[in-house]
Amino acid sequence: MAPNDDQEPKEEGGMGSRFKIYFSDFFGVTPEVIAEYGAFNISLINDLPLFVDPFLLFHSENPEYQQLHADMISYVRFLKTQSGNQLSPGALKMWFYFPEIKENWLGYSKSGNGGRGLGKTFARVLKLNLTQVFKDFGNEVHTGTHLEKLTLVKNGIGKDQISDFTCNLICGFLAKYTEEFAKKHIHKSRLAKFNVPKVYFDSRTKSWAAKQFLLPKFGDQFVLLTPVDILTKDEAWISHRGFVEDYSSVMSSIDNDQLRSQINTYFTSTLPLDATQEELETTLEKLINKFPVVLDYYIRLREKEGSGARVLSSEKLKQASDLFLTQLKELVGRLDKTKFYQTIPNSFVEGLERVKYLKDVIEKQDGYKLFLVGGKPLKREADLQIMFKLTWFASAFDANAEVNNGRGPADFVVSYGSADKTIIEFKLASNNKLEGNLLKQAEIYTDAARATHPPIKAILYFSMTELAKVQRLLKKHGLERKKEIVLIDAIPEKASASKA
Repeated sequence: MAPNDDQEPKEEGGMGSRFKIYFSDFFGVTPEVIAEYGAFNISLINDLPLFVDPFLLFHSENPEYQQLHADMISYVRFLKTQSGNQLSPGALKMWFYFPEIKENWLGYSKSGNGGRGLGKTFARVLKLNLTQVFKDFGNEVHTGTHLEKLTLVKNGIGKDQISDFTCNLICGFLAKYTEEFAKKHIHKSRLAKFNVPKVYFDSRTKSWAAKQFLLPKFGDQFVLLTPVDILTKDEAWISHRGFVEDYSSVMSSIDNDQLRSQINTYFTSTLPLDATQEELETTLEKLINKFPVVLDYYIRLREKEGSGARVLSSEKLKQASDLFLTQLKELVGRLDKTKFYQTIPNSFVEGLERVKYLKDVIEKQDGYKLFLVGGKPLKREADLQIMFKLTWFASAFDANAEVNNGRGPADFVVSYGSADKTIIEFKLASNNKLEGNLLKQAEIYTDAARATHPPIKAILYFSMTELAKVQRLLKKHGLERKKEIVLIDAIPEKASASKA
């Protein structure tokens, strides 16, 4: 029977109806169908740390992607024509403000899928930079024009903002892409018509136009799918970090001898002896302000190496898929065989018991393997926290996934109501800020949330060196006997011992 026939379809999600984590689980389609369509099977519990890399649109052989990139650049060119003008608040908001496209469930949100969007600060920085360091935007001689150029100065647009900006500018495409999938594969009872703003920009009227789409409905909002082949993780192909790390190669690529000599002379005379990383970046910022053309040489270098962008992003997406889809499902399955998902009336006791079940699975049932990326220990604490959050909230337990009580998000709060709250944090022992966290961070969050129990901290370590570091810190601050601080052994070499 076709998905949009009257009969309600059976649940077909990858984990079945007991656990709902991914788009496939909530909308009755298989992960295989989503993969075959070319989309990423997002989680509807928390944003996954992936983003659209504009360079993958630019370097694609897909004419539709190339047109999307051209349209994006055309809009920024329009913004440049307006940047030198004194704009009314209404015009500034209409042209330079962009809400977060939270409906794609991608990005860097630490709770749920809510973020800040691109408002006053973004507009001010973009407007200023388009009249100064990026005044040649759209008129580059040595390279194509790239949205990512706006991220190459330290006080410019951040990588998370450029991702939000990109998604805003291609929102119409994402809505159309999702609608086509939804009509073919999702039952009509799970769809609704939504008015999507800023679908396309009318250059004649200088205004954005909205359009209605039939899209998957989740609560009172719609959901957007994103093609895998325009996604990446961590850093875009053209990035501020890449420029700093590859500065020597950029200098070598400057074919104008006089210009190269001028830039080198300025750089060496400005950079302090035995410069720190911060001093190096400060010097490069000054250099960019004096010689903005150096950014074009960096971009030209990245364009020449452009075929590597697809290879690198594919590797990153494979690792993200392994971690957040395959390994996460395996972790949930193993925990389901314990009493992890059975609720207990007290949140502190329940939270601590859950952490202990998790510890047992990781230490004694080879669960440590699920925290390896490419065979190596997980390095990003944010990825660890997302793994635990998706695992924790896969249950039917009524938990608050959007905690923000005024001082920044703790990992999450387990709560049976305002009278009973416990904050739980998951940390990597390798985190160089662990000591400060042990002393201050969770306590600050606890005070703000008015939790009734001490915070529970689960610390994952991957080596004896990391264990020794944590034990030293706990002893130093008199915390070694705190039952709410749980150390979890994820050392890969203990595989044989776990089977003993």
